Amino acid sequence: MQTGAVSGSVLGILASNLRNEGIAGLYRGVSAPLLAVSPMFAVSFWGYDMGQRIVRWWDNQPIGQLSISQCVVAGGLSAIPATALMAPSERIKCLLQVPNHPYKGFMDCTASVLREGGVRSLFKGTALTLMRDTPGSMAWFGTYEFTKKEMMRIQGIDPETGALSPLAVLSAGGFAGMACWSVAIPADVLKSRYQSAPEGTYSGILDVYSKLVKEEGFSAMFTGIRPALIRAFPANAACFLGMEVARKFLAFLD
Repeated sequence: MQTGAVSGSVLGILASNLRNEGIAGLYRGVSAPLLAVSPMFAVSFWGYDMGQRIVRWWDNQPIGQLSISQCVVAGGLSAIPATALMAPSERIKCLLQVPNHPYKGFMDCTASVLREGGVRSLFKGTALTLMRDTPGSMAWFGTYEFTKKEMMRIQGIDPETGALSPLAVLSAGGFAGMACWSVAIPADVLKSRYQSAPEGTYSGILDVYSKLVKEEGFSAMFTGIRPALIRAFPANAACFLGMEVARKFLAFLD
């Protein structure tokens, strides 16, 4: 993300980006997450299901609805397999979003990273990705389940047999996305700085944090939170609606 003379407001940054780079600038680095988004969400929801099974086994609870705290733990566990898939695409995305980068595209960037640093370089920032996605996933799934249960209670729907309306699912998913980014943004800022920096810039996670806070202040840890929250509601509302529709469709086929 560019800093400096650009206005700190969302609209100011948007106007500057459009003026300097056009519409294409808004989609810089989109190829990497676009290729990973479908399998990433599939792995995330699969990981959540596996997390629920682990929680049930640990608590010796073979049947019945899980509590919100149990859902939060299951959500945290879902981040482990998702991170393995997400980390390389996040590394490439961050490099492609650096202004005036030397890469021709996604494949060129990936080949360059592998050529210069090998597979280890491709997974640079994996620990920070896990630090972002573990609390983020806990907030994501926990908020979704909590909002869903509360809306069922308000509407008088039996959570064991009833189903939420599409509008309720969209609302629960949207709030879940906002909750996720509210807690994940500091780690995401550190991860992006670390993954996009030239080799040797930082010695580790603590070095990224100390230099960032020293040079830009603690508020820099929340850089980009406003556009992230604006994007989070519609994107995650659609994501959870798609998940619920797919779940019902697969249940119908069975």
